[in-house]
Amino acid sequence: MALFSSLTPVFIAIICVLIGVIMKKTNGEKEKCDTKSNHPSRPWVDEDLKDGTDHPLEEEEGEEEWQGLEENVAHVPFTGERYSEAEMIKRSQTFYELLNKRRSVRFLSDEPVPREVIDNVIRTAGTSPSGAHTEPWTFVVVQDPYLKHKIREIVEEEEEINYKKRMGDRWVNDLKRLRTNWIKEYLDTAPYLILIFKQVYGRLPNGKKKTHYYNEISVSIACGILLAALQNAGLYTVTSTPLNCGPQLRVLLQRPANEKLLLLLPVGYPKKDATVPALTRKPLEDIMVVM
Repeated sequence: MALFSSLTPVFIAIICVLIGVIMKKTNGEKEKCDTKSNHPSRPWVDEDLKDGTDHPLEEEEGEEEWQGLEENVAHVPFTGERYSEAEMIKRSQTFYELLNKRRSVRFLSDEPVPREVIDNVIRTAGTSPSGAHTEPWTFVVVQDPYLKHKIREIVEEEEEINYKKRMGDRWVNDLKRLRTNWIKEYLDTAPYLILIFKQVYGRLPNGKKKTHYYNEISVSIACGILLAALQNAGLYTVTSTPLNCGPQLRVLLQRPANEKLLLLLPVGYPKKDATVPALTRKPLEDIMVVM
């Protein structure tokens, strides 16, 4: 009896430890489930990426195996351009000086721009590298005044909500110095609007889904090349990522469900009285690290 009495505290301690372990495991599994079901709210990203607009093309067939192209690609000899060191330095400096003049211009003229120039800059953007050469981009060029105005209505309606509710005080205050707001006159006046859509997947000839690897990064690189091509042609734009407008614009422009809006660029010449913020760029030593 004395032995049992002396062991009782030990048994109680062991039972308490076991109960604690079981409860910790149960709570951990519950938290894991909660984490999966309750994703953190990121209104500046989620709504555009969800693209939950009701649209007949959005109704995809059930789960299916994703397939890639099985054909072999022939490899051919390649010889690149080779310049002297002096020529390389000169070309790199000249190109830098050209791109350093690029500015985001919000006051665009309605003066016509040759359509062939637009064709060429988009061809140039289409030379961009992409994951497994899937080329997951669609460039929608809008020049019809009615469509441009409908785009403006959609963007301004959502942007007013963004500025007043979604973006938060810090974001809105950071934009004040740039004098931006939800009024987007350039969407009417610019001779062209270029809407860049990323294709989250493609279609094979047999109708099966085709994986588009790193589609957002690939399309983003193409957008950078497009900006450089516009600057090279003497055209100006402002990079616009209209928050929560993607689904409506996709439906308006009759784009398929696999396409998501990434960027909207109004393109044209600056107005004669156009102004831009007096901004400076970081010096080389602040953006480059040599190891």
